[in-house]
Amino acid sequence: MRIYGKNTVIERLRANPQSFRKIHIEHGFTDASEITKRAKKHNIPVMVVQSSRMDRIARNKNMQGIVADVCDFEYADYDDLLKQCLEKNRCPVFLDSLQDPQNLGAIIRSLGCLGRFAIIIPTHDSASVTETVLKIACGGENYVPIALVANINKALRKAKDADFWIVGSVVEGGTNMDDFEWPHPIALVVGSERGGIRDVILKNLDFQITVPMYVDTMSLNAAQAATVICYEIARHKRLHNKNLSKS
Repeated sequence: MRIYGKNTVIERLRANPQSFRKIHIEHGFTDASEITKRAKKHNIPVMVVQSSRMDRIARNKNMQGIVADVCDFEYADYDDLLKQCLEKNRCPVFLDSLQDPQNLGAIIRSLGCLGRFAIIIPTHDSASVTETVLKIACGGENYVPIALVANINKALRKAKDADFWIVGSVVEGGTNMDDFEWPHPIALVVGSERGGIRDVILKNLDFQITVPMYVDTMSLNAAQAATVICYEIARHKRLHNKNLSKS
C-alpha cells in the first residue's frame, strides 16, 4: 500500500513510523530535509528520484512530491475496539453502507481532528480503507481506530448491550440537533449517500437527530453531516466531563 502527500506522510511518521517500508521523494521537493531527518530516526530508507520516475511510481496520482510504501492497513478487532471506546471515552461511529471512498476519507480526517472517535464499517456494500481513502484522510487514520464487521445490526446490538445509546443521523424527521439532550455514552450511526440509514438499522436506534438547515431544500452530504454531528458530540463530551469534575 502507498500513501501520498507531505501531510499524510508526516502524520504517519509521527504516529506509526514502524509501518513504513521506504519513502520516495521527488528531486527538488522543498520539505525533503524535514522528512529525511524524521525517517532516519526510525531507519526508514529514503530515495530521491527524478520527476519522470516519480510519475511511474505514483501511477499518475497527485503525490505532491512524495510517495511512501507502507504496510497494508490494519483494522481493529471490533470487540476490542468497543471495549476501548468505553475505557477511553471514544464515540463509535457506525457507517451504514457508505460507498464513496472520498466521503470515508473525509470522515476519517474530521474524526482524527476532533479526537476520541472510532469508526465501524461493514465488509459488504461499503467503502473500505484504500490508498484513495488514506490520501483524503490526510493522516487521520493514525488517530481513529477502524473496525470491519460482517453485520452492522449485530455490531449495534453489542454496543447497546455495552450500554451505549445509539443515535442516528437522518435528513428529516429527527429531533433538531440544537434541542437534543445528548446521552452518555453515545454511539452514532451515519447512513449512505443516497439512501440514508436502512430501515433494518433504524429499528435499533434509540434516538434520531436532524441537523437544522437554514434552507429547507438543502442538505449536507454524509461526510459533512458526520463532521457537524461529531463536533457536537465532542463539545458535549467536554461539557459532560467538566461537570463531572466539578461534582
